Amino acid sequence: MLETLRQRLQAHAPRRLDLGMPQAAVLLPIVDRPEPTLLFTRRATHLSTHGGQVAFPGGKRDQTDADLLATALRESHEEIALPPDQVELFGQLSDLVSLHGLQVTPYVGRIPPDLPLVPEPAELDAIFEVPLSLFLEDRRHHTDVIPFNGQPYYVPSYHTQGQVIWGLSAMMLVELLAEGFQSPVSLLEEPPHGPLCYYPERPPGITRPKLRIRQ
Repeated sequence: MLETLRQRLQAHAPRRLDLGMPQAAVLLPIVDRPEPTLLFTRRATHLSTHGGQVAFPGGKRDQTDADLLATALRESHEEIALPPDQVELFGQLSDLVSLHGLQVTPYVGRIPPDLPLVPEPAELDAIFEVPLSLFLEDRRHHTDVIPFNGQPYYVPSYHTQGQVIWGLSAMMLVELLAEGFQSPVSLLEEPPHGPLCYYPERPPGITRPKLRIRQ
């Protein structure tokens, strides 16, 4: 499974953006277990942005970073003590823009199981793994419908182990599933099952979505 994923991601041509925004990078670490998992972090609740939210390890580009891959590896080392030499790079996903005005570049890499990873307490509350099968079987809890420039984007929201995986991380997962595993999932198509949560075009602060239960 993972060798096929590596080959497909190396052949993938991700979308590049040049918007003049501050840059950031994240790593999607796939743990090489008999049943592969994806590694996630939960941001510390005291942080002013993204506090308590689930995310992949990563952060803003530093002036000393040679490139954005260096950013993803450095931030992963700082946040979860992941040694850069333990990451086998599989490939890159398309750039995304966060609500906080960051241009984010995702990288996908394989890491060995049972590394002595430790969350940086100033930034993280937890590190946890989720079986890839949860995403491959599309066991989403619901779908967030997020409009942008008049186009609705159907972003899956996964609830597992008491955590919620949604937003930018879920958008990265959709591309990983579609390109790396040829899963029939798309941000541009309404899914055939599950409830939909509608968000306004530009939510002012925290906005409670309207929930529509599919019959």
